Amino acid sequence: MAQKVIISVIGGHEVNDKVEQLAHKTGKLIAKVGAILVCGGLSGVMEEAAKGAQKAGGTTIGLLPGRDKREANPYIDIALPTSIGYARNAMVACSADIIIALPGSHGTNSEICYGLVYGRPVIDLGNWNIKGMIKVKNFKDAEKKIKELIKEIEGQR
Repeated sequence: MAQKVIISVIGGHEVNDKVEQLAHKTGKLIAKVGAILVCGGLSGVMEEAAKGAQKAGGTTIGLLPGRDKREANPYIDIALPTSIGYARNAMVACSADIIIALPGSHGTNSEICYGLVYGRPVIDLGNWNIKGMIKVKNFKDAEKKIKELIKEIEGQR
């Protein structure tokens, strides 16, 4: 049996309603395409994406910065404490087959950079405009790109 595609969703802790809705929709899409969602496991974008994925029947994994599984948001199916703080951002990026970057701050920026260093496709849904990212016009464009990438990845396995 081939491994499932893993999609990391990255973004900020503090988000507005528009970003929450985008994160939720992104999580639902990940479940719909049969991929597994990985995130940092805490609040904001991470929680909303996990909530969307879980409610759509998907599996969610949270790579937590601390040592306590109870730090995970309630929509994380598999909580993996790392005890390495922000250094876990490298794990969030490296564990992904595809990374979807929503709005965030410095932590999200570091995950984008790790993703690019590791050669992962990083889809820009947060207006980051960083060289090497995959630019998309809107969510529908992102959905199309994700499906193309999944076909490509599955063809390589």
